[in-house]
Amino acid sequence: MKIELNYGKGKLPLNLRDDWRVTIVRKHEMPLLADPAGAVQSALARGVASRSLLDEARGKSSACILICDITRPVPNGLFLGPMVKQLLEAGIPAKNITVLVATGLHRPNEGAELAEIVGDDWVMQTVNVANHYARNDEDHVDLGTTARGTRVKLDKRFARAELRIATGLVEPHFMAGWSGGRKVIAPGVAHKETITTFHSHRFMAHPRAVNCVLDGNPLHEEQLAIVKLLGGAFALNTVIDEHRRLAFVNFGEIVQSHLQAVDFCEKYAVVPVREKFKTVVTSAAGYPLDKTYYQTVKGMVGPIDILAPGGNLIVASECSEGVGSHEYIEAQRRLLGLGMNEFLNEISLQTHAEIDEWQTQMQTKPMKIGAIHLYTTGLNAEARNLAGVQLIDSLDAAVERSIAETGDTRVAVVPEGPYVVPAYRPA
Repeated sequence: MKIELNYGKGKLPLNLRDDWRVTIVRKHEMPLLADPAGAVQSALARGVASRSLLDEARGKSSACILICDITRPVPNGLFLGPMVKQLLEAGIPAKNITVLVATGLHRPNEGAELAEIVGDDWVMQTVNVANHYARNDEDHVDLGTTARGTRVKLDKRFARAELRIATGLVEPHFMAGWSGGRKVIAPGVAHKETITTFHSHRFMAHPRAVNCVLDGNPLHEEQLAIVKLLGGAFALNTVIDEHRRLAFVNFGEIVQSHLQAVDFCEKYAVVPVREKFKTVVTSAAGYPLDKTYYQTVKGMVGPIDILAPGGNLIVASECSEGVGSHEYIEAQRRLLGLGMNEFLNEISLQTHAEIDEWQTQMQTKPMKIGAIHLYTTGLNAEARNLAGVQLIDSLDAAVERSIAETGDTRVAVVPEGPYVVPAYRPA
């Protein structure tokens, strides 16, 4: 049996023996939108818990549209043009319209990469297009403090705009439950102090801060509190299928429209599985998510519900840009130097996380269950030593070794990686 995993901009073959019991975990087939451009226009014309975009824009003098950074394959080129045209029609001057890349603490996207993200040359030439810089104090405005003690500072270009719109992709998220909506605001355009507060150990270690959970998830609740301090916003939400074709789009009040998109996505992205497996093979979703080892951790966490204790989790990720930020590299060094338990004890005492150490904390989740094996062609020798997992040269050989070691011929394969969440449902 041959299965192809998402890997970089292509596919990576996995060859499995026909006498093994193989379970392939894919999204349930989504009903695709026959006319994506028309669906966008329809969504903008009928808001969820709001008026149409055109009506919401009338009388406003400025607007800021948030878009996700390079790590998410959002179809921005499909909806940014129509949105900007409606803002102009409503009377907002082009000079007062900003498309802001919600980078969080990720690196900025510039040049050809910025053009790739926006996906529309006319938008690039017509309005302001810029990156958010979480470390620039002067770029932010202080909105106060949440009940949990998070000091809320947001990019003033967004916070002070009369019309605020977050756009993005709704998909499973291993900390906040689901991506998109309120998450594009925080951490998307939040100051580093805000991000490092609600990405600290006390939030990350909460049992509800997991994939596909919103109720009782402290990150989600903090994001809602931040939206409330902001005074609200609107959102354009999209859902795509395994082949990145548009299956859903809506526009409206940020909380209600996001929940509607989550309800749609959950039916397809959460896949019940009746067994746990000693051998699980997955990906980091391919380009653009698998550009760094940092984002690869999402692929490691995604299938842990079906990984049997002591089992082998085999992950394929190109990591074409290497490990990630220098702060993340330092966090990985601390994990390796201190060991998992001491690392977790150390960060549990902090009120603010060190930048990007939350990803290292999340890596410990699958490490507590079994052994992680990584196939990559993008990490150099030094970077491979920082991964904290076992590096492999062949997926096929790694699966063979796992079956020989465990004596169990059952194998689970998740070709799309963290965009699909296997949920253990034995009944």
